[in-house]
Amino acid sequence: MLFWGMVYFDSHGGWFDPNVYEPYANHKELEIWQPVAAGPNLPAHGRIIYNKPTCVTCHQPDGNGTPGQFPPLTGSEWLKEKEPGRIIRIVLNGLNGPLQLNGKSYNGSMVPWRDSLSDEEIAAVLSYVRKDKAFGNNADEIKPERVSAVRKKLEAAGRTQPFTPDELLKISPAE
Repeated sequence: MLFWGMVYFDSHGGWFDPNVYEPYANHKELEIWQPVAAGPNLPAHGRIIYNKPTCVTCHQPDGNGTPGQFPPLTGSEWLKEKEPGRIIRIVLNGLNGPLQLNGKSYNGSMVPWRDSLSDEEIAAVLSYVRKDKAFGNNADEIKPERVSAVRKKLEAAGRTQPFTPDELLKISPAE
């Protein structure tokens, strides 16, 4: 009986599998949240990056943000914009200052990721939050070349400081 109990737990719970670890109960759950290789699938690779402390710490696993500090990514108008120039700038250089979004105020500070994330990683994480239906978004993927182009514009302008919401609103998303 003990043997059959161990077989059951092994096949259904991952108890004896060294590749399945807490908080995951089985291989299926592990593969959903920690895919082995994303390859050319930018949103899948972006989910891995998002769920590291990079994004999930402030914007939360469900993308609803932290009230009063960090705005939600769910249903975000800036994420849904056809041209992603503004959100690329936010991830590259960060964002400081009070922000009004959907009638609510936020005053957190987003750190710049330009020195920590590659153009491909930024494109992947932004593609993930723009395309994931759980976030209420369904915008196009962002190509690494687009992130690279914005990065080059910022470097050419000597821009290293975080943006303010007012500055971003003056910039065309296509820029």
